[in-house]
Amino acid sequence: MTFTVIRIISVILAIVGTTFLIPISFAAGLKEYSVIPSFLIPMAVSWILGFIFIIAGKNKKTYLSTRAGFVVVASGWFCASLFGAIPFYASGTIPSFVDAFFESVSGFTTTGATILSEIETLPVSINLWRCQTHWLGGMGIVALTVALLPILGVGGFQLIKAETTGPEKGKLTPKITTTAKALWFIYVGLTAIQVVLLKTAGMNWAEALSHSFATVGTGGFSTRNASIQSFNSPYIDAIITVFMFLAGINFSLYYYLLTRKIDDIKSNTELKVYVLIVSIAVISVTLIEAGYYGGFLSSFRYSSFQVLSIISTTGFATWDFTTWEPAAQAIIFFLFFIGGCSGSTSGGIKIIRWTILGKQLKNEILKMIHPHGIFTVRLNGKAGRKDVVFSVAAFFCIYLLMLAVTTFITTLFGIDVFTSFTGALSMAGNIGPGFSLLGPSCNYGFLPSFVKIWYSIIMIAGRLEFFTIVILFSSAFWKK
Repeated sequence: MTFTVIRIISVILAIVGTTFLIPISFAAGLKEYSVIPSFLIPMAVSWILGFIFIIAGKNKKTYLSTRAGFVVVASGWFCASLFGAIPFYASGTIPSFVDAFFESVSGFTTTGATILSEIETLPVSINLWRCQTHWLGGMGIVALTVALLPILGVGGFQLIKAETTGPEKGKLTPKITTTAKALWFIYVGLTAIQVVLLKTAGMNWAEALSHSFATVGTGGFSTRNASIQSFNSPYIDAIITVFMFLAGINFSLYYYLLTRKIDDIKSNTELKVYVLIVSIAVISVTLIEAGYYGGFLSSFRYSSFQVLSIISTTGFATWDFTTWEPAAQAIIFFLFFIGGCSGSTSGGIKIIRWTILGKQLKNEILKMIHPHGIFTVRLNGKAGRKDVVFSVAAFFCIYLLMLAVTTFITTLFGIDVFTSFTGALSMAGNIGPGFSLLGPSCNYGFLPSFVKIWYSIIMIAGRLEFFTIVILFSSAFWKK
């Protein structure tokens, strides 16, 4: 198993290294020559290692057990984050390796929490790489590996299961490599469309590409200190708002749209709840803040952007929501607990889990009224399985435990409880901004190194929805 795991991880790093060609191209075009070695050297090393392990295992049968799948995914994300930190550290743009690692993890996990206070002075290629990590991590670096290398199709489903978000994992097509390719094709298509739209809205190519990476990947890194607010463009705000909404939807539904399975889209319970929550939150915040912004349309612009930014866990900002009315802040705070749809690039608890809990709550009430009745959770017009309810309950337990532990660890370093709690929420849900000292106009640079390392672990665990990481620390996992 050890050789297979190392071999796949080397391939993952080689693929991530190959994507360095994008920032290298921009660095060369913009004459940022001093930055190029920071990308070029680790890229070359990753190619050499990848080539060696591919050749070494050429005649060996690739088999991945469920246990190996968890090890590959967890190790792959950790190693990719370490590898992604090299350009930040080697270029000198982030002198501390702990900070560079935090920034890289925040990028790959699409959290978007930054330790940087001055972003606009960074080389364009470095800023582009920051946002590119969102794009790679959004759909999944392991999913990309499975899509590009059919040789990993044997046991590939184990990798996708360990990386994909949501309580239920499935295949859109009979072959998992075909499924991965289909999802990445849709992902690339949405990104390309947004790049063109942002370019026509006034961004240059580097900015359009960077912000499209960060939007479709629901990450939130920007090339500007004031995030999207810096552009002061209703058109840009509208484009990003729409694409944050789209990125929060299960990407399987786009596949159904392309294959004309419209009934599967219409019957999707999670999509209906997602649209309902977004609509209620946007309308409510818009009405509450209408006086603050001097009119409904202006309030709708900023309110819809911030609601979608938080529920999709993107983390962009066009306004500091901590200056809003308490009622509007409360709505934003509640959205921290929700997240986007399963199978999307969003983080958070996910709409589907809240939907399942809500339906189960209704069933429990009905059982009290009708003790002999038989009730089941129905999703997408079909009766659900009881084990899904148990799985969701277990997830909530581990999620709340991680929030409590992370909050407590942060408070040990003298940080107030509310900042610590919203920071824990942001890390576990891969959201980005928090409240108080970690609000939209602040950054994570002031945190002690230990807290940054712990936050990095929680970000990876949260992106993999905790079970993949927690399983590795259970004694049952290592027993033969």
